[in-house]
Amino acid sequence: MHARHFIQLIALSALWGASFPLLRIASPALGPWLLAGLRCLLAAVVLAVLMRALRQRWPARAAWPRLALLSLLTVVTPFVLFNWAALVIPAGYSAVLNATAPLFGVLGAAVAGEERLSARRLLGCAAGFTGVALLVQLGPVAVTPQVVLAALACTVAAASYGFGAILMKRATLAYFPLPASAAVHVAATLILLLPAGLAAPAAQPTLGALLAVTVLGTITSGFMYWISMRLMREIPASAATSAAFMIPLFGVTWGGLFLAEPVTASMLPGGLLVLAATALITGFNPFRRAPAKP
Repeated sequence: MHARHFIQLIALSALWGASFPLLRIASPALGPWLLAGLRCLLAAVVLAVLMRALRQRWPARAAWPRLALLSLLTVVTPFVLFNWAALVIPAGYSAVLNATAPLFGVLGAAVAGEERLSARRLLGCAAGFTGVALLVQLGPVAVTPQVVLAALACTVAAASYGFGAILMKRATLAYFPLPASAAVHVAATLILLLPAGLAAPAAQPTLGALLAVTVLGTITSGFMYWISMRLMREIPASAATSAAFMIPLFGVTWGGLFLAEPVTASMLPGGLLVLAATALITGFNPFRRAPAKP
């Protein structure tokens, strides 16, 4: 892997990790649906401006149904679910639960016949879901039915990301990353238009919430989605998913620094188990030496 790819992976992890504290700021003020709609709208505008500046053309009409499905899996569903979870659980919880996405990605690839589901990967799946259960049960937040539902929402959102990664990889081979990213967010905006409009009267926007959604839309959604598609086109999918390993570290760190969320030692076993499971399933090993070139 080139140094620039590695640096981009770290940047993706840091910015995506920062999105979870921002959700904790914006979601209570705007509501899950309006926040998701505004985030997608801002991302679509930013990407459309970039397309115009770089003189790139929109995907052909025949490509839009596939990109709309990709939008539903990698944008609409996870955005709404993580937004709702942000009303209930700390940002660190959501960030760690998000790290299960590669687990679902490997499961989806096995179902699609693209990868073999080995014993090691099955063990990783079991360890990952055990880690999720430990995180919820041993963390600083009291376990209530609402907390369990919020954790389940994060897990479903991560699953949506994981299964969507299969379509995302295919999309990078069929379309240019920037137009595809822009079309994905335009489709997401259209899908969310009605529910976001219905939720708008109940919103109580604050300056902090508006600033948070601006960063979420322009940077962590629009610009970084484009970067992630470019990376997935240039490096192996297993390497691209390694960004998810570092997101919990940044999510917990940003939540503790900026929202004073509790970070306790009791969260460590579950968090480590989730990360170990993800490494088992994807085969990612940061200590493995790259094979020498012939």
